[in-house]
Amino acid sequence: MKIQKNVLLLLLIFLGMFSSCSEDSEPVLPIPSIENVEVGLNNNEIGVIGRDFHLNADVIAGEKIDLVRVSILPLSGEQYASPWQFELVWEQYKGTKNSNIHKHFTIPETAVEGKYQFIILITDENGTELEVVRGITLYTPENLPVDPQLNSFLISNPDNNRYAYNYQKATGDGLIKLGETLIGQVSIKNVKGSGKMYVVLINKKHNHRPESIAAIDFSKTIVWKVSEHVDFPTSRSFSNTVFNTSVSPPTVIWPTLTIGAENDNNLPVANPVTGMKSWELGDYYVGMLYQNTTYNISLFHYTDVKLTE
Repeated sequence: MKIQKNVLLLLLIFLGMFSSCSEDSEPVLPIPSIENVEVGLNNNEIGVIGRDFHLNADVIAGEKIDLVRVSILPLSGEQYASPWQFELVWEQYKGTKNSNIHKHFTIPETAVEGKYQFIILITDENGTELEVVRGITLYTPENLPVDPQLNSFLISNPDNNRYAYNYQKATGDGLIKLGETLIGQVSIKNVKGSGKMYVVLINKKHNHRPESIAAIDFSKTIVWKVSEHVDFPTSRSFSNTVFNTSVSPPTVIWPTLTIGAENDNNLPVANPVTGMKSWELGDYYVGMLYQNTTYNISLFHYTDVKLTE
């Protein structure tokens, strides 16, 4: 009986110690989470020295975000022409629970070509941290595998020689009118390999301004023109205007859209202009989005227009 009492006493002491340790242990704090990370346009992990760089991520804090920091650091074992690293800190997200981190910043002229670590650090106000490590390759413009650049972008009415937009001359009245058929002509230089280009029209009220073809929400987007080039062996220009040489004399097929049409010009199947993208008077974006599918390098450009009667 005495042995049983001693065993019981020891068991109670052990349970008491375990309970005390459990009560004294640190609480488990919630940590931030991150998704939809895009490092570079179309998530291509490419940066161009002296040019704009795209970063996107959706962050949910454990409690509340304290700060967001981005670092570009050299890789162990890589050879560089000179030492270089980079850091940016954004504090405007402090105190928020959910944030879309959509940033454009310039890769400094002092940057050095090569492969680097791209580190996103999310610090929570509760003291926890989340670190995401990706790769990035920095190029000078002249060393890019392909360097597409916008050459011309015209929104015009050929019937009265009116320009709603002229990229080269930075002119145009900014108006598109119900019932008129407009040309949306785009030319890009310095392309090779294969690529695809969209010209789109989007009502500003949707707050949708995609920066890559993959990001287009077609429920909100009127497709003006889809064009493609395949296996260009050397660098050249590419336009969405087609010359039909199968007839004599050759004819020009212009990228046209009738403002107020029942269907857009999406391929392979046209989309009805209904629902969220139904025609409405007001402010629109008209844009072009290009992706070189051979080298995964993208380009986009937008301007503002107003739809009137």
